[in-house]
Amino acid sequence: MITTSHDRLLIIDFGSQVTQLIARRLRELNVYCEIHPFQKVTDGFLADFAPKAVILSGGPASVLDAGSPRVPERVFELGVPVLGICYGQQVMMQQLGGRVERGHGTAEFGRAYVSPTEARIDLLNGWFLEGREQVWMSHGDHVAEIAPGFAVYGTSPNAPFAITADLERRFYAVQFHPEVHHTPNGRTLYENFVRDAGFTGDWTMGAYREEAIRKIREQVGNAKVICGLSGGVDSSVAAVLIHEAIGDQLTCVFVDHGLLRQDEAEEVVTMFRDHYNMPLIHADERALFLGELEGVSDPETKRKTIGRLFIDVFQKHSEAVGGAKFLAQGTLYPDVIESVSFSGGPSVTIKSHHNVGGLPEKMGLKLVEPLRELFKDEVRALGHELGLPASFIGRHPFPGPGLAIRCPGEITAEKLDILRKADAVYIDQIRRHGLYDEIWQAFVAILPVRTVGVMGDGRTYDFACALRAVTSVDGMTADYYPFSHEFLGETATRIINEVKGINRVTYDITSKPPGTIEWE
Repeated sequence: MITTSHDRLLIIDFGSQVTQLIARRLRELNVYCEIHPFQKVTDGFLADFAPKAVILSGGPASVLDAGSPRVPERVFELGVPVLGICYGQQVMMQQLGGRVERGHGTAEFGRAYVSPTEARIDLLNGWFLEGREQVWMSHGDHVAEIAPGFAVYGTSPNAPFAITADLERRFYAVQFHPEVHHTPNGRTLYENFVRDAGFTGDWTMGAYREEAIRKIREQVGNAKVICGLSGGVDSSVAAVLIHEAIGDQLTCVFVDHGLLRQDEAEEVVTMFRDHYNMPLIHADERALFLGELEGVSDPETKRKTIGRLFIDVFQKHSEAVGGAKFLAQGTLYPDVIESVSFSGGPSVTIKSHHNVGGLPEKMGLKLVEPLRELFKDEVRALGHELGLPASFIGRHPFPGPGLAIRCPGEITAEKLDILRKADAVYIDQIRRHGLYDEIWQAFVAILPVRTVGVMGDGRTYDFACALRAVTSVDGMTADYYPFSHEFLGETATRIINEVKGINRVTYDITSKPPGTIEWE
């Protein structure tokens, strides 16, 4: 754990798909926090972690079901503030002597409004300035009787105990989700909570940089490290940070797997060799990767194949640099959360990530992952702190499996060539219109279907493609970018005219959730 010197807040995860948004809200307040699943939070864990406050997340279970998740009793004996959210409120009430009932017409899903009671508390400073607050509810069960010591400070039509608190023990509980966008004043509630807990807001990228460098030096010692450099923001920030810590003990391995964007390999190699003067191996492994992926159409098989081949390539080059002992990766916190709820929690796995899950024993390498606790915007802030060019830090995210997951179905050299050209036209259009920095991520996906078209007097039977552009803060949730019809029409015309092999262009307007940002 890198941040041992910071005040820490523990988020106990009961399986909500928006638990990570709690962490985002707290990080925005410069409060360091970690998400851990309820079954991992033992008395020993609590003693080691020493949280200054605890938040209990929402979750899909019912506290009335046998075997449903519970809060470790030790949490209520720590003497620190505790905030229960949705399921977190219900399980807190149930365990502390209150009562929860099944829905029976009192379920609430979506937008609701909470009104104050006559009593006021510091947790709600800045709330109810206009009489009531919009919140986001998502509950079937409801609290029917609050636990001894608690009082009510907010109600909604179907949640008479929407906001409750035991001020003496500094226990707070809300039925709604203050972490989501549809609770507009949720940040204020979190700010009041962490202020009550005594957090000073010492979680900054400047402090993180210093501590990460110290920890890297302690972990690595005099050993050599190889870094899997993809050319994306994450691996690049990791490489620069590690290079600052250990200098030429680091060798970057840039794997050209044949799944990169147009001209990307040349750009990455030039920047890191010339600008940063880092030892860099350019591993041209296009034949290996494309050969292994031939005939593969299942997206999980693609990801696992690419992950396995990355490991093989890194192992080969670790021997070439004279016995590297560590492999560095740009793994981020959202990668960990999406691959498996942090440390094996109860929420559903969304997809595997090629750089999550440890290393095969045969490699004999240990992992260095200095960004594993960071969200994407925090990585960008760290990049600024390290002096990386703003134009580079602002690049749209690019997945480790590259164009493989933007090519649903079987991958072929022909489809990849078409996809690169179409993607280059699309990004050029976005830049020409001054929209690049407004968009979190934009790309083209080539679809596994051919469609009939007409060009001139001839019939075509070419591929269809989908344009994707989203806005986001951290990649955990996203909404499609509202391009004008004029932009979409102009872009479609350019792609069809300039890219041989595409005769139909669509625009993907799916948000995340229910979709993911990438197509596979």
